[in-house]
Amino acid sequence: MLIPSIDLQGGRIVQLVQGETLALEAADPEPWLARFARFPRVQLIDLDAAKGEGDNAELVAAICARLPCRVGGGIRTIARARAVLDGGAHAVIVSSALFREGTVDVQFARTLARAVGAGRVIAAVDSRGGHVAIHGWRTVLPMTAVDAVRALESYCGEFLYTHVDTEGLMRGTDIDAILAVRRATSRRVTAAGGITTRAEIDRLHAEGVDAVVGMAIYTGQLPLDEF
Repeated sequence: MLIPSIDLQGGRIVQLVQGETLALEAADPEPWLARFARFPRVQLIDLDAAKGEGDNAELVAAICARLPCRVGGGIRTIARARAVLDGGAHAVIVSSALFREGTVDVQFARTLARAVGAGRVIAAVDSRGGHVAIHGWRTVLPMTAVDAVRALESYCGEFLYTHVDTEGLMRGTDIDAILAVRRATSRRVTAAGGITTRAEIDRLHAEGVDAVVGMAIYTGQLPLDEF
């Protein structure tokens, strides 16, 4: 399944290369919201909240009222997770808060799952150079994505695996790395990071993995009328 991605920064839809360099932006979200309306899942990330530089809470809520969104960005507390869900998100994407002192923070993961329901938690496990990367992909931990997935499986309903090394480059993703995560868990897995072609999406679908795509959609390299 293709899951379109919406990244928000400063009230605009943006696409960043490697999470840092601005590649494009759209001041008016309406054309994209209309194009994404027929998809059963849309991924919505508040980049400002993720960076601790304010938030796009009103815009997030407005988009959630129109599209079936899973929302991430700056979800570091139980209260924040509840607020996002109460605001219309179908699920919350939690990343850095699930890790502490170089490993999985099992206590927080368990508390979050009990508070909002594990089925509404998507654990984001991002990999850079073969290891888990947090804090906007700037802090690399000693553990691998497979290690993290195995430790978190009991506390979420789904995993979001981002292959940071290929994120935003539109050169394809690392299918083998994604499938290693797929084999490590019985939970649903969604992959992101450089997915560019219909062939990649079809291959992942055949393996039971959904594909989050941003840059290839916004640049027109992946036509949505194919789906």
